[in-house]
Amino acid sequence: MLQVELTDDRIDVSRVLAHVASDRAGASVVFTGTTRQDTNGLTTDWLEYEAYEPLAKRELARLQEHAVLQFQLVKCSIVHRLGKVLVGEVSVAVAVSAVHRAEAFASASWLMDRIKIEVPIWKRQVNASEAFWVHPEGSDMSARNTGWCSQELSDELL
Repeated sequence: MLQVELTDDRIDVSRVLAHVASDRAGASVVFTGTTRQDTNGLTTDWLEYEAYEPLAKRELARLQEHAVLQFQLVKCSIVHRLGKVLVGEVSVAVAVSAVHRAEAFASASWLMDRIKIEVPIWKRQVNASEAFWVHPEGSDMSARNTGWCSQELSDELL
């Protein structure tokens, strides 16, 4: 079962994770992206997300279907916030279930990388003195190259 949702409401992470529960799965992974207060020395008071919703939903569904096939997922759920997201609140939740943990971890990471690059959802960072749009290339996209996920696993599964 697949779930893609764009919402102005707070994300209930336990609901997103429960959506991927299955007797067929040996592993479930949930990733949450939260608004952090400090980014490269800049204070953030909140983030604002905007989307072209019809296309964003279609692209999320396309990525989700691709991940299910590529990583042999049992279930997958993607929920992204729109509007104002305060520091500490969840802006995106990706939950997956798979037979084995390697596929679950790799697929969640792959989905987040693809969502940031391919889905028309735009992020604006706001603080007391300025507000500016954040481009994915200028954000934490380099995390995939920091070694936190083994290259062998990435090469094998991607």
